[in-house]
Amino acid sequence: MNDKLSEKYIDLYDHYVHSPEPRREFLKKLAKAAGGTVAAAALLPWLEGTGAEAAMVAPGDGRLTTGTESFAGTGQGMKAYVVRPQGSGKLPAVVVIHENRGLTPHIRDVARRMALEGFLAVAPDMMAPIGGTPTDPDKARDKIYDVSKADVIKNLVGTAAFAKNHKHSTGKVGAVGFCWGGQRVNLLAINYADLSAAVAYYGRQPKKGVEKINAALLLHYAENDRGVNRGIDRYVKALKDAGKTFELHKYPGTRHAFNNDARPARYDEAAAKLAWKRTVAHFKKHLGG
Repeated sequence: MNDKLSEKYIDLYDHYVHSPEPRREFLKKLAKAAGGTVAAAALLPWLEGTGAEAAMVAPGDGRLTTGTESFAGTGQGMKAYVVRPQGSGKLPAVVVIHENRGLTPHIRDVARRMALEGFLAVAPDMMAPIGGTPTDPDKARDKIYDVSKADVIKNLVGTAAFAKNHKHSTGKVGAVGFCWGGQRVNLLAINYADLSAAVAYYGRQPKKGVEKINAALLLHYAENDRGVNRGIDRYVKALKDAGKTFELHKYPGTRHAFNNDARPARYDEAAAKLAWKRTVAHFKKHLGG
């Protein structure tokens, strides 16, 4: 497959994933671009992943203690997948914020990876107040917007406070988020003064409130991510003007969601490994551990 065709297919999929476009419309466009429904069907596993990708850290890894814990949200209740190294004492906490498909097996895997780096990982299900993340990723994409923006922020602040005050936490808390979650990391940094470190993977930028940020920021962007990258220059200027601590990296040749190894069309192993190394170092520097 040549690069231009690959980009065309990925662009169609990106538009679908990040918009209310019905699946049937996306499939119609993909079939037209690919030259038929059979060719389109062959492309789908490459674009979407198969749903059976091997985790980098197995759910039952004996080095870890895992579980689902409940805590207060906006009144309807929140839940999170909580992971820590087996037999550990108190650890710095990291909130792991999912993409717009909810608390998927991939994000749970990311939480386990973070725990193995020496952190208490808390991965909230931001759809918990409305019944939790659906197993159908398309339903999850639609359902996530049923929670109001105001409630999302309140629930994220509640999650960060839960992580800070967890019995296995040192009281130092950071957050990392991807795509939808990357944008919410930026917003959490504005709305939660006790956040010490924040890492946003290809997250859209806030338009106001930058002066309220206390967290040291690490911002990862794909080179080819036009919609998200439009706001970078404005955000950088606002951060500089406000005297905030931040570090920004743009990864050459990558596209949106380059860290997601469950999406073969966009995953970039070299960039993902480098970004992860920088992420862990950022948290160790600003949270301890």
